Amino acid sequence: MDHFLYRDGILHAEDVAIPQIARRVGTPFYVYSAATLRRHIGLFAEALDWAEHLVCFAVKSNSNLAVLKLLGDMGAGMDVVSEGEYRRALAAGVPGDRIVFSGVGKTRAEMRLALTHGIRQFNLESEPEMRALSHVATEMGVIAPVTVRVNPNVDAKTHAKISTGKSENKFGIPIARARDVYAEIATLPGLKAVGIDVHIGSQLTELEPFRQAYQKVAELTEALRADGHDITRLDLGGGLGIPYERSNFAPPLPLEYGQMVRETVGHLGCEIEIEPGRLVSGNAGLMVTSVIYVKKGEGQDFLIVDAGMNDLVRPAMYEAHHDIIPVIEATPGQEKARYDIVGPICETGDTFAKRRDLDSLEADDLIAFRSAGAYGAVMASEYNSRPLIPEVLVMGDQFEVIRARPTYEDMLGRDTIPSWL
Repeated sequence: MDHFLYRDGILHAEDVAIPQIARRVGTPFYVYSAATLRRHIGLFAEALDWAEHLVCFAVKSNSNLAVLKLLGDMGAGMDVVSEGEYRRALAAGVPGDRIVFSGVGKTRAEMRLALTHGIRQFNLESEPEMRALSHVATEMGVIAPVTVRVNPNVDAKTHAKISTGKSENKFGIPIARARDVYAEIATLPGLKAVGIDVHIGSQLTELEPFRQAYQKVAELTEALRADGHDITRLDLGGGLGIPYERSNFAPPLPLEYGQMVRETVGHLGCEIEIEPGRLVSGNAGLMVTSVIYVKKGEGQDFLIVDAGMNDLVRPAMYEAHHDIIPVIEATPGQEKARYDIVGPICETGDTFAKRRDLDSLEADDLIAFRSAGAYGAVMASEYNSRPLIPEVLVMGDQFEVIRARPTYEDMLGRDTIPSWL
């Protein structure tokens, strides 16, 4: 169900009119639908109801505390990749035994923090990291539960910058070396191997790459058990894609994904963990921006908006598509216009879309970028000394600012001029 719909010609987030939010907080801003977040996390729980499981939300996709609390209160775990994300999960009320720590560059300080406050498991990505964690855990007199992230050398058929399961990627240990690595873990103090981890990429739009990877994980599970390791948990990562472009194409549904998981690893009797991010939060959010100018160019018109690539970097970084719609629905018969939609930043790359056909627009009109709830606000910056934009959460007919726009004084106050200047 889409919770961003027109009512009487006005775009709403659930039961709140978007112009009402714009009047309160100004533009640009992000707005998230609580109903969508709840529905999407629930779909994954339903897809895995045939097995003991934990759905761990990938915090890197949207790390706002209100979003994390909403999902955590529904029983979700959290997949974190930094001390900051770990602290956010704790601050949102998620207990340590529902937090999985991933990432290729975990520091010893991060290891100590997680072992002090609680952790479900560390997903190890290299032998040096494995030995460092053994040293830290032994020093603290505790046992660290671990999985090893194996790299199955499977092409995820996604954008090169978000593909993580091929042999040339920096992630994980080659699956061919996994038995040797688990053998070493068994000899190291302070570590206990509890399972296997795999994650092959993000925004996957077909199930076959997952199937290939999970079949390899199933074979490895049986081999490791034959070697004497007690493998009880499979962390199958995330990566299921969303339909950024509203067309006849639709990525696989969570239920279809869950059935594929059952077919490939269900016979092993393992607890299943997954780490969805984009599919939970992506279509739960919009970025709303105002038109500053409509500029006539030579053979091309430009829609200059008050959001920039610092606010939503995906189009500049990944050539990513976002559907763009007017907040006030066009009247029947209104003519279309073709625009390049650009921001105010002094970079040619500050372009959201080229030659996009939209309803004819004017200065001060509001437009919304769909599918902006994942990898939007979390990747934003203050480039060109532009304040980070606010985030808003809607629940029914209520809305609240869950991260305020900083003032220019706030921004300037973070810098220090040395006394000798």
